[in-house]
Amino acid sequence: MIQQVTRGIKISVQTSFEGTFYKKYKMHFGFGYIITIENQSKDSVQLHTRHWKIKDSLSRTEYVDGEGVIGKKPVLKPGESHTYQSGCLLASPFGNMSGFYNMVNFSNSKQFSVIIPAFKLSAPFALN
Repeated sequence: MIQQVTRGIKISVQTSFEGTFYKKYKMHFGFGYIITIENQSKDSVQLHTRHWKIKDSLSRTEYVDGEGVIGKKPVLKPGESHTYQSGCLLASPFGNMSGFYNMVNFSNSKQFSVIIPAFKLSAPFALN
């Protein structure tokens, strides 16, 4: 498990290999990840947007921006957490993801970014 704390917000990531899939006549490698966002600060916060950098071992990089996570913009009071599960397809059996969440602190209405630590995606059958 990969973990990182930014401004009192702890991000924990667990990954899994989901198998190979064909998409547009090409083999892709499916990966799942579970992310827990835990508010260890003294203020209530809300996640507004996300930014992902997804890179595979063939040097292909994709950027994904969007609102919320899995259609939600969770509000986290001090001590609360939000867990969600998602995934991605890569053109190679190795890669990594990193990014950040843009959040709002309700006590002062200021926006801030929370780093999503880089995590590896690796098919267990592939040698690295």
